[in-house]
Amino acid sequence: MMRMVEWKKLTSVSDVLYGYPFESSLFTDDSNYIPLIRIRDIKPAKASTYYTGSILDDYIIKKGDILVGMDGEFNLGKWGDRDGLLNQRVLKLKGKKTECVNGYLYHYLGPLFKKIEKETPGGSVKHLSAKIIKEIVIPIPSLPEQQRIVEQLDTFTSSIENLKEQIDQRRKQYEYYRDQLLDLEGKEGVEMKTLGDFGDVTKLAGFEFTEHVIYKEEGKIIALRGLNVRNGNLDLSQIKYIDGSNFEKLGRSKLLINDMLFTYVGTIGNVALINEDDKYYLAPNVSRIRFDCNVIIPRFALYVFMSEYFHRTQINKFLNSSSMKNLSMENIRKFKLPIPPLSEQQRIVSILDTFEASIRNLEQQLAQREKQYEYYRNKLLTFE
Repeated sequence: MMRMVEWKKLTSVSDVLYGYPFESSLFTDDSNYIPLIRIRDIKPAKASTYYTGSILDDYIIKKGDILVGMDGEFNLGKWGDRDGLLNQRVLKLKGKKTECVNGYLYHYLGPLFKKIEKETPGGSVKHLSAKIIKEIVIPIPSLPEQQRIVEQLDTFTSSIENLKEQIDQRRKQYEYYRDQLLDLEGKEGVEMKTLGDFGDVTKLAGFEFTEHVIYKEEGKIIALRGLNVRNGNLDLSQIKYIDGSNFEKLGRSKLLINDMLFTYVGTIGNVALINEDDKYYLAPNVSRIRFDCNVIIPRFALYVFMSEYFHRTQINKFLNSSSMKNLSMENIRKFKLPIPPLSEQQRIVSILDTFEASIRNLEQQLAQREKQYEYYRNKLLTFE
């Protein structure tokens, strides 16, 4: 059944407020000052910069206000922090009472701005212009119908936000216990051992790799790069295959189960364990650490490398300062790790694995709920 709607310009049903060019010399990290809302703050819905200058009342943003980023990614979100100031290249939308419910704008416009972003030409950074905003036309059902749609979709977004909060709290618990359990230096029965004495640390030179590798978009064998190593896990959202390459020349690059990857240039200290044989090869800018399992359980080593204690006492200690931070293989081999008995290592791993499993379960619930939301949003907001 066709639902009755009128197609109207966004600017006729919503007030649009463009951000103000606040003086950058008055920006601060001191949270005692008023939050300054920049493009980077839209997705987290929380301020990262504050403003020490005069407050302009016309540009104050309150919790729940709808914001859109106008450079790079055209993200739409609801502000979740305390009152702040709207900085340039961020806009605020507010539905006019007789025309449009705020929540309707929020649910309808998110995918629309992503579509506009995709279709907008530009180089490395795309720009959303006021001209484009003025040309946007959206379907406007009756106010009661808008409210009905919002109420249904809000049940999903409320559940999504609740799950995100649970994940955030569980991750904080996990990080706290991980750091407590792995601050082992000086504890009874714990030896401090140098990584190079029980771990084989290597990397692959860029020329060595490119000379013998053919990148492909499809295949079976994956070349693992720095962007594939994230927060203790392999991130396979962006991968390159190397089927058809000269594997005989890449023996040193072949990865085995329980090998650990460690990023040593650019973003330092991300780690992940290999969970399959004959599927992955090491690309440049990632080091491979192969452990003596009679000394250390690889998963225990993974947790050690992820701990605040290890970053503070080892990674930061050996970090080379240059235009791009990096660690040499020689310095990685100098890392000292706390080595308790294998039984104690396994006990710690079991505790931390339980936290990891709990977080994964919540993340799976979140992914499922987000899919449900997208399905019903598309169903409720399609009017053709």
